[in-house]
Amino acid sequence: MGYQEIFKEGNEEVYERYTLVMDRIGEICREQRVPEQYRDYFGKTAEHICFLDEILRKSGTGELEDRSLSECEECNRRLYEELTPGNYEDSYANPATAVRLLGEDYGGLLCFLYTRLRGMFAYAFEGRRMHFTIFCELFVEIYHCFEQEGGTKPKEIQQILYWFFHDYSEVFAEDKVRDMVDPEYDFFTRIVLESDLLDLRYLYRYGEYVSENEIRTAEFLNTLSEEEIQAMADTMTEGFRIGYEKLGKDLAKKETICMEYPLGFERMVRAAIGNFKKMGLSATAYRCPLFTFGRRRGCYTSPVNPQFGFDHKADSAVYLDKAYVERGLESMKAAYEKYKKKAGRHAGPAVTETFGEANFEPAQKPEAYQYSDTQQELVVYQMNCMGRLTHEYIPGDERSFTIIAYPIPEIGAQYTEIFRETVKLNTLDYEVYCRMQQKLIDVLDTAEYVHITGKGKNKTDLWVKIYPLTDPKKQTAFENCVADVNIPVGEVFTSPVLEGTNGKLHVTWVYLNGLKYQDLELDFTDGRVTAYSCSNFAGEEDNQRFLKENLMQQHDALPLGEFAIGTNTTAYRMAKEYGIMEKLPILIAEKTGPHFAIGDTCYSHAEETTVWNPDGKEVIAKDNSVSALRKEDEAKAYFNCHTDITIPYDELDRITVVRRDGSRTDVIRDGRFVVPGTEELNRALE
Repeated sequence: MGYQEIFKEGNEEVYERYTLVMDRIGEICREQRVPEQYRDYFGKTAEHICFLDEILRKSGTGELEDRSLSECEECNRRLYEELTPGNYEDSYANPATAVRLLGEDYGGLLCFLYTRLRGMFAYAFEGRRMHFTIFCELFVEIYHCFEQEGGTKPKEIQQILYWFFHDYSEVFAEDKVRDMVDPEYDFFTRIVLESDLLDLRYLYRYGEYVSENEIRTAEFLNTLSEEEIQAMADTMTEGFRIGYEKLGKDLAKKETICMEYPLGFERMVRAAIGNFKKMGLSATAYRCPLFTFGRRRGCYTSPVNPQFGFDHKADSAVYLDKAYVERGLESMKAAYEKYKKKAGRHAGPAVTETFGEANFEPAQKPEAYQYSDTQQELVVYQMNCMGRLTHEYIPGDERSFTIIAYPIPEIGAQYTEIFRETVKLNTLDYEVYCRMQQKLIDVLDTAEYVHITGKGKNKTDLWVKIYPLTDPKKQTAFENCVADVNIPVGEVFTSPVLEGTNGKLHVTWVYLNGLKYQDLELDFTDGRVTAYSCSNFAGEEDNQRFLKENLMQQHDALPLGEFAIGTNTTAYRMAKEYGIMEKLPILIAEKTGPHFAIGDTCYSHAEETTVWNPDGKEVIAKDNSVSALRKEDEAKAYFNCHTDITIPYDELDRITVVRRDGSRTDVIRDGRFVVPGTEELNRALE
């Protein structure tokens, strides 16, 4: 059974409803029965739905695969042209524009609706008639409110939206779980495995936005030999396998692995799927929502416009309340119960990330939805509960992951050179790094504290308390991280003791999840963030809100979940040589200096799993006083976020081990490694 069979019964059940609602939307295209202020909005929306309906009809006949390249390009242009930066200012998807044209009472609500209806392209390309129909019915219901004599009220529209997402939460929850764990949902894997990847028309079968990044990436990968493609795939799949092996987890119990990848990388993904199949794992894949902002998960493309995603990242404020959250949690639990067997045998994600997109500094729009204080608390509560559900059905101590990153053409004229350098970076000799990193750990394990200071404009002055060892011959506080789950190689890390960890962390700039932070400062007291600031905006209130929403993930405080020293000076040299330091993904950037993660520890939900370093010592620093609360109340132990902040070598003064007797030893001095046996790491910095 494939994805068409999954949706067949539901599609047949709604056929009459679908026919009726599309007939009505066809009439709306020609009508002028709503107040003049809203006619253009409803007319354009109805026309766009009719265009999507053409795609839906073709998806069931095979016509989408038979389109010429020019037809594919024209369809993609019509789908996304309005959202591109040059046109977005005039779009109803822009909250500022919607409020200006439709008024303060209805502008935000209709902008929200417009955005969700544009996401129907996914249902059209996948032939999900049932999903397509319910959104069409939502549109018609709201249209009728505006055409009725006497008009409508904003509360009526908000309630229609509220009950739509409330009542259909079971449908959306089942989609989310099934698409991740059930290989019979094979819309994406079919494209990867069955397409002629030399014929770039395959890129348009997804329905996603196709830019020069996706086209040129696919073209470049098509110039690589089978051996080169296979080597790239092997790096990823071996990292995943070694991750299971290193943690003593039984991969033989697992049946599926979720492929998260950007369009254009299908040749590598196909080879990786083949590798995983030999391990007994079937591939799954799911779609990244159109309005996603920040890290893009699932099958994704370059964002059509990052401002669009930023404007809509808090759209759930339209309907978010306690009852909705509880309904959503019930629906997710029911979905996991339905797919309990498949979820329990799911191995985790194999993720390919990209970097090189143009830097983005968002505009804060007062017209965009923002969470109220109560809703912020609900968002945190919802994230925590969702995290617990996931770990209940896909236990953290029984799954793993792997992540690898490559550049996209947008990075600049030297794209192909940077790509090949990145391939080399991803395949550095882990044994060489393992030996040098062990030299660092031998010194770090003697510490009571590690003192980190910045230089120049960097004001970092932070004391990190290190987990005490009771048997140094058999125990270690730092994991020797080589190229397994986090590729490339290059870091040693620990979960700090929170009590006694105090001071300031400062970076002059950093990119995190697609956003730039200027002069980011975090103050820690007993390992918790007690104050934060940045200089992104002229007003302090805007800066505080920006940090609370994006860096702190709506939490009032977060603990220091990780302290690490990145050792991949080769990555640092590459970034400096090509002038791409600010474009590095955190996956690579965290290896280019000391970094500090706020949120959960690296061992979140797997604290009881025994971890051994290559030298045979057990890593015992996996917990802190917050994560330890899981034994009493799991809701207080986890935050479902982990954000790494790196101090680059050129902003670093010293990293100093401070022992209980007061003696000191520098690990890094003036941005250079000084522990005997690590001198080779400095060669790339010269």
